[in-house]
Amino acid sequence: MTPLYTASAVATGNGRDGRVESTDGVLTVDVRTPQELGGPGGATNPEQLFAAGYAACFHSALRLVAQRSGADVSDSEVVADVSLGHHADGGFGLAVGLEVTLPRVQPEIAEQLVQQAHQVCPYSNATRGNVEVTLSVA
Repeated sequence: MTPLYTASAVATGNGRDGRVESTDGVLTVDVRTPQELGGPGGATNPEQLFAAGYAACFHSALRLVAQRSGADVSDSEVVADVSLGHHADGGFGLAVGLEVTLPRVQPEIAEQLVQQAHQVCPYSNATRGNVEVTLSVA
């Protein structure tokens, strides 16, 4: 792969209870373990950051394939749900659910566009074969 862009971030503090900053200074956020995992909550966490990135990236891929097909994707939306859980081997893993809303597109065309976007999206390509990703059209 020939890189077109590289983002860099630095994590400091105590892992899930620390701070994350992009090296260009654009992003600076505190991270906290969610209450559901026994932490204090009150700040973002790695799963929320991953969900935000995946939702934005998938939405961009969706708009690209829709533009190529001439579909009207105005008012479209992508919701990414990222779950953290235990693997049977004792480690941790992620699962992702992507729910796409395309109010101006026929359901069968919407399904095709979502499948095409899943082949184009860099996050989908990075997770393929390692993270369970479920696609749905609302």
